[in-house]
Amino acid sequence: MASNNIVLIHGLWMTPLSFEFWAHYYTERGYGVHAPSWPRMERDIRALRRAPEIYAGLGIRQIVDHYERFLLGLDEPPVLMGHGIGGLVVQALLDRGLGTCGVAVASAPIKGIWTLPYSKMRVVTPQLIVPRHNGRPVVLTPEQFHYAFMNNSSRDEASHFHERYTVPGPRRVLLQTELANFNPFAETAINVQRNNRAPLLLIAASQDHLAPPSMVRAIARAYRNSLATTDFREFPGRTHFIIAQSGWKEVASYALDWVRDQDLLQQREARRVVREMHARQVA
Repeated sequence: MASNNIVLIHGLWMTPLSFEFWAHYYTERGYGVHAPSWPRMERDIRALRRAPEIYAGLGIRQIVDHYERFLLGLDEPPVLMGHGIGGLVVQALLDRGLGTCGVAVASAPIKGIWTLPYSKMRVVTPQLIVPRHNGRPVVLTPEQFHYAFMNNSSRDEASHFHERYTVPGPRRVLLQTELANFNPFAETAINVQRNNRAPLLLIAASQDHLAPPSMVRAIARAYRNSLATTDFREFPGRTHFIIAQSGWKEVASYALDWVRDQDLLQQREARRVVREMHARQVA
């Protein structure tokens, strides 16, 4: 059954503040909303900008382990929702048998996805190959943020969002996602054939430069041999910052409706099983 708790998992260059609208929207509807930071990032944005070296070495497994510990401390398994790298973390947690269902919004690619667009390479690759930047967090300039996160917005609006939400991102996380297909032990690997995981919804934004629909659709196709529910939905006119830009409420509402649908389906299946058991006992 679906949970009354929702855990929101932020993405790269972000903090839990990026989900502020969703958190308020779900709280108003009676859900217990949790939005923990990535490990070592439990500070405000100004502090993170002043001393990003504290979390610069973070990797995918450390982040997933951190959220697993958090989930195991809750009273009941929650609904998981994540954005960008957070969407990848949601899939990793579902793969570990955690959560009642998961929503991955504009998800980063899991291992095995080769659909990496030029637009993403334009933002990420130059910062990874400059030797003098090795080991340092990756900082998005206002121009890079505009192109990568809010490419259909004005520069002034993107600049406002950049100032409100962005922090330097751990370089290791970027390397792990970009080079996963060349690493036999990649931490972004997911068992896409697992049949007993919770339902998963993958959401794409039609104008996303970091996680375009073609890439998110490829992630959905990777699960095609699994009997577990995997759904895909694309929203037109949205960019990578689909969780906060104009129109965010439609996306948040759709995600919640989908979660409730999964609950109804599970209830129907549970009733069907009970009826079948009863029929066998009577016979």
